[in-house]
Amino acid sequence: MNPTPQQIERLRRGINRERLVNTAVRLVEVPSRTGAAGAAADRLAHILESEGFPVERPVSGHPAAPAVAVRFAAAAPGRTLQFNGHLDTVHLPFVPPGVADGRLTGSGSADMKAGIAAAVEALRALRETGALTGGSVLLTAHDLHETPWGDGSQLDQLIRAGYVGDAVLLPEYLNDRLPVIGRGGLTWKASIRRPGPPVHEVMRPRDEPNVIAVGARVVEALTQLDRRLSTHSHPQAGAESVFVGQIHSGEIFNQYPQECRLEGTRRWLPGTKRADVERELRELLAGVARDTGAAIATELHLMRDSFVLKEDDPFVAVFRGAYEALAGRSLPVGAKPFCDDGNTFWSLADVPAITHGPTAGGAHTLDEWVSLDDLERIALLYALTATLYCPHGGGSDG
Repeated sequence: MNPTPQQIERLRRGINRERLVNTAVRLVEVPSRTGAAGAAADRLAHILESEGFPVERPVSGHPAAPAVAVRFAAAAPGRTLQFNGHLDTVHLPFVPPGVADGRLTGSGSADMKAGIAAAVEALRALRETGALTGGSVLLTAHDLHETPWGDGSQLDQLIRAGYVGDAVLLPEYLNDRLPVIGRGGLTWKASIRRPGPPVHEVMRPRDEPNVIAVGARVVEALTQLDRRLSTHSHPQAGAESVFVGQIHSGEIFNQYPQECRLEGTRRWLPGTKRADVERELRELLAGVARDTGAAIATELHLMRDSFVLKEDDPFVAVFRGAYEALAGRSLPVGAKPFCDDGNTFWSLADVPAITHGPTAGGAHTLDEWVSLDDLERIALLYALTATLYCPHGGGSDG
């Protein structure tokens, strides 16, 4: 079903730019590092409650920052479309919000508080215009997204508790493609130790392993693994990989160190099992430890599992139709370059999840920004998609 100009204009009149920007500013002005996003969740809940939306606060395993959930239903049954976002930000110094030159800046503006504000504005427009003739919209926002400080467990528990729609929109900062595949990823840490204390290098014990040399063995073993993994690739998503991003050891040039620490990532394609990935890494590191006599402690932290969007799903056709009606062009398919909550919705709930958010930049830096014009576009696109998708079919009640 393609939207009519009348449907689009009706919803466009329901989008209030000033209100949208104010909501985004009010969310950005509350610091919310991963693990400590409770105040930002409280702010979002207050905004919604003050406007008469029924707000739920599921703890979902994280009492320091209960999640926020709102359900808005039409009188007639239908599908549930979920708008989902995370309120937490990476652990960088806080930058307060600013509005100038058509942009909102500040911590979390790009990733992804402004996107959540756009989803809230879409919800307002649907209620105020009465354009949602069937089905419902479920809005969810949560903490514990950003790795390595968070593990995604709050969203996992939300999904398992039934806070999941028949399809999901995520306003992350990606909008130049329809992401239909994405790699899963984890971070790994290896700590290589010898028994004795740090000493001057001329006093080094000959019967203990050189932790830097063992670290070099680990790097070489991982480099060989990466070469093997590179043969398993996808034309859009790229190849599987293992990456060494950091190596640390010693305090000064002539000290024989006690520890060498390495960190990096491992990424895999759909079809590869996370359990196999983890076992392979642990066995590789255990083999180096066995061969060298060093003790190697391994930590693995999941970012997200891999992701697939089925292009023949009705939701995809609806979203494409809404996008084309507003943009005047089609949206090409491609790969999702990062891991996000869409991966979790697919792996845990097997529901289609589309990542599409406002034009933005500077994510995970001190210079985040988001386009105010594009925030309006996202609010309208989300509202329009809901009006086209939700009234048709059966589906859950969220």
